[in-house]
Amino acid sequence: MTSTLNPTTDLDSARRASTSGTSAPLGTSHRSSAPRTSTFRGEIPVCPVESLIGGRGVAALLPDGRQVAVYLIDGTVYAVCNIDPVARAAVMSRGLVGDRSGVPAVISPIGKQAYSLADGRGIDDPEHGVSVFPARVAADGTVLVATEAAIRHTLAA
Repeated sequence: MTSTLNPTTDLDSARRASTSGTSAPLGTSHRSSAPRTSTFRGEIPVCPVESLIGGRGVAALLPDGRQVAVYLIDGTVYAVCNIDPVARAAVMSRGLVGDRSGVPAVISPIGKQAYSLADGRGIDDPEHGVSVFPARVAADGTVLVATEAAIRHTLAA
């Protein structure tokens, strides 16, 4: 049996459960030549895995207001920051999905820059990268995304 999620109720529950002041700053997908790694505190349910269409992205809202883009590629779920690090627009979930030399990648729909879904690095321009959030499919088929990035690309001064 597949569970269905009520996005409004689940988001409200996640917001109530989140602790203020512990999350990364809004828009953690920015310029960096050296990503930082971190651990995550929790996960949020996004949708049933059957709702994802292979090779296409969906956007999800984290409890602190940040957005992630979630993709299903060859049975693997990936999640990255939804903010395009060059255009600064929330469009990565609408990007083209494929691979570059065997590396799963998403291509920004605005500037056409490619980013690795595995580590967020800019494939075309290493000065830019997107933060990567751990994602998995639970036993009941629900896609879960971490509320903290595992690999964070930050804005260079």
